[in-house]
Amino acid sequence: MEEQKLFGKLFNTIPLLSEDHLDVLLQTMDKDSSLYLLIQSVKYAHESGVYSLGESEVISKCIRTLSKIEVPTEDKE
Repeated sequence: MEEQKLFGKLFNTIPLLSEDHLDVLLQTMDKDSSLYLLIQSVKYAHESGVYSLGESEVISKCIRTLSKIEVPTEDKE
């Protein structure tokens, strides 16, 4: 079996096999994958030293808030 060569890594964590792979990622993006990619991009920027300590804390709280599992609530009438 032929091993595929890595085209690159998105945010240094998500392997891309080709430019077409990136196109597929963009065309099939939904809410869950959007949130995942956004979180990965913010983590990558943090690891690269883009944010101050205070900014990192705000972003960390945002990620924790957005990452919580939403539990549906029943409307009481």
